[in-house]
Amino acid sequence: MLEITKNNAETTDNIHYDVLSDVLSSLRVSGSILLNEDYASPWAIAIPNAERLRTALQAQTGAHVIAFHFVKRGYIEITPDNGEPTIIEAGEMAICFGGAAHRISQGTDVKTVSAEALLTGSNNPFQPEEKHRIRSTSLMCGVFMMHNVKLNPLFASLPPLFHASALRPGSLHNLPEVLDWMTKETGQMQPGSTYVIDRLLELLCVEILRSHIETVTTSKSGWLAGVKDPVVGKAISMIHSRPGDNWSVKRLAQGVAMSPSRFAARFSAALGDSPMAYVTKWRMNVAGRLLDETQQGIGAIAADVGYDNVAAFARGFKRHLGVPPGAWRTRRH
Repeated sequence: MLEITKNNAETTDNIHYDVLSDVLSSLRVSGSILLNEDYASPWAIAIPNAERLRTALQAQTGAHVIAFHFVKRGYIEITPDNGEPTIIEAGEMAICFGGAAHRISQGTDVKTVSAEALLTGSNNPFQPEEKHRIRSTSLMCGVFMMHNVKLNPLFASLPPLFHASALRPGSLHNLPEVLDWMTKETGQMQPGSTYVIDRLLELLCVEILRSHIETVTTSKSGWLAGVKDPVVGKAISMIHSRPGDNWSVKRLAQGVAMSPSRFAARFSAALGDSPMAYVTKWRMNVAGRLLDETQQGIGAIAADVGYDNVAAFARGFKRHLGVPPGAWRTRRH
């Protein structure tokens, strides 16, 4: 259940808040394995865009469906529509955060089969003969479903196509171990495996994101670099810990022991948004989740995210999310 920390007398000097866990939790990640088969070259499968995948899988309205491909043996080419191909080798993954339609293949001069056809029960036309199986490509394809992606700063910072190694351990992530566990579970399918795989898919998505975060340095711009910046990161932590507080540039600057002008310049340079623009966007993200996940009235939600005036809250909500709060709640349910 979504909780909002109410205004309190705690000073901003002692906030230790896990911002990454906050934004990850808000995404409500789930997943599903769609294909887990072997393919004899040449072969090609067309993967539709995120909205068509959402429709095909009958996922909830508003869910953002992200295709992923894990190569267990062999290699594949992944080619976004109107894009250049990328080679994904054994032990590597491709995650299509941008949601673009794409083609996965090996070899040339072959008719492309749609993923929808395979998902509706069509046999795999590229199934290798048993004696040639060792020379085929073994591939696990699935989807992550993310919710509340609008105004989520982590989601906005992700690359359209992320190429990750499942073989290279990291200090922040445990991607090799999670994929190894998932491969074993899908290979044996013991009692309880379906439940375990569902949980592993959630964990897999988180470990992929942590793998990406590990590569980001503070010399770059963007939300992930900003979180790693000791000044900007502390200010973001303050905002996320109590989004409904009476924030101002002056108060945030006091919390990081910097002059308001220097703080505002540093924050804007890192994130591309002013501090108060960031406050407003995160408040609206929180408000959208409260409308979806609670029975609170709109006035109570407005107060929770820092608005005394319901009309002002409604105007801001529509400006950022496209519809008034009441229409948002009705549409989602």
